Amino acid sequence: MIFEIRYLSAQRRYRRNRSLEDFADNEYINGQALGTVSKMRYGLCPMSFNGCESIAVYNAMIYLGEKHRLCDIALRLERFRMFFGIFGCNPRRIGRVLAEYGADYRITDNSAKAEAFIISYWTGRRFLSSIHTVFCIRKDDGVHVFNQYNNSDRVYLISSAEELTGNRKPIAVYIISRQNHN
Repeated sequence: MIFEIRYLSAQRRYRRNRSLEDFADNEYINGQALGTVSKMRYGLCPMSFNGCESIAVYNAMIYLGEKHRLCDIALRLERFRMFFGIFGCNPRRIGRVLAEYGADYRITDNSAKAEAFIISYWTGRRFLSSIHTVFCIRKDDGVHVFNQYNNSDRVYLISSAEELTGNRKPIAVYIISRQNHN
């Protein structure tokens, strides 16, 4: 019975999110508290609060040249939400959804040589702060971070992932590869 209630709630959120979604194809999402994405829901909360994992997977799919709706990705991640989605998605389960979409990835604890990666990290002290998940692309000029801040629609440039995490160990790093992707 509980599963059915959760499923119906997820389906209701999916229909609502689908009716709101109006992003341009192949456009990365930045600033989860801005625009349409801020009104979409994940679990009990608006994505402006807890949608970073869904957005990171969406941005990774754009990088791979795949067209998937954010509402579809969020629905798949609903299985892994933590405490009704208040704490977002379990970052150690993102790989399951990447695999469902056929993405070539590997999980590691270091992004040093990765061209593209999803990284989940504590924004402050471990267990006393929030978790944030972003998609990054390494280029010659540094690491380009998508959705680094929820109230900014720009891509941020940093020198390394350590700068992003404050030299703390990340929770999860998914290296995304285009090599074997169809």
